[in-house]
Amino acid sequence: MSEPILTVFTKPWTGPLPQLADTVAGLGLQGVELPVRPGYQVTPETAAAGLPAAARTLAARGLSIRSIAGSIDEATVAACGEAGVPMIRICVAIDPAVGFRATVDDCRRRFDALLPALERHGVAIGIQNHSGAQIGSAAGVLYLIERYDPKHVCAVLDMAHCGVAGEPTDLAVDILSDRLRLVNFKSAYQRRLTAPEEEAVYKVHWTTHQHAAYSWRDFVQALRKVGYSGAWCLPAEYSHPSGKGQRMGDEVLPFLRGDIAHLKGLLGEVTEG
Repeated sequence: MSEPILTVFTKPWTGPLPQLADTVAGLGLQGVELPVRPGYQVTPETAAAGLPAAARTLAARGLSIRSIAGSIDEATVAACGEAGVPMIRICVAIDPAVGFRATVDDCRRRFDALLPALERHGVAIGIQNHSGAQIGSAAGVLYLIERYDPKHVCAVLDMAHCGVAGEPTDLAVDILSDRLRLVNFKSAYQRRLTAPEEEAVYKVHWTTHQHAAYSWRDFVQALRKVGYSGAWCLPAEYSHPSGKGQRMGDEVLPFLRGDIAHLKGLLGEVTEG
């Protein structure tokens, strides 16, 4: 395998881009997944100029934008192409008014319409599985994207969501192995909110590697087995102790540093067999 490229999803930080770049460089990472969303350093309205400018700012600190989390439209695709960003990552929520199949059909129509722009600008749409009322499994992602060339529409595998749903690591990697261009390393488990004698109510709790509902080591080994060569992203998602939302800003750093060190250690292990 080539030298792993480790990135972080910079959702926790909404401050100035130079400050963000310093923070990420200080973590010993090689790149970022940048949110292109309202309230962030680059917004959908400013993407045409803002994304190339952000790429230059990050490059000055030895970092690249390996993916963005944003909308899929021709303007965003063109901005990514201009900035040298290879992927727009999205999740697919199921519209309850029309159901699963109609949602998939609508997504495919949108992908089809964007294929010429994706080809022209050298950008891919990356579909990430997500728990809840969304396409949540590796099998579901494959069903959605199987007809497409991975250079246009590819897979982003997030084992935390698979772990919550009970999809085995080896199976998930095998299902998407020839379409994977990004993998997420974050952790979650179903936390029970009610007492044992009461009706069970659970909530997903986002945490650190040692409390994940799957094995980070097994995930790394499965990816090595299939020759995975894309980026390795740490989404920096940790539940806020209040129970509302996630930790934001530098509050994530103690947890993120521990996860980075653990992942680097796993990547440095020599796997026999």
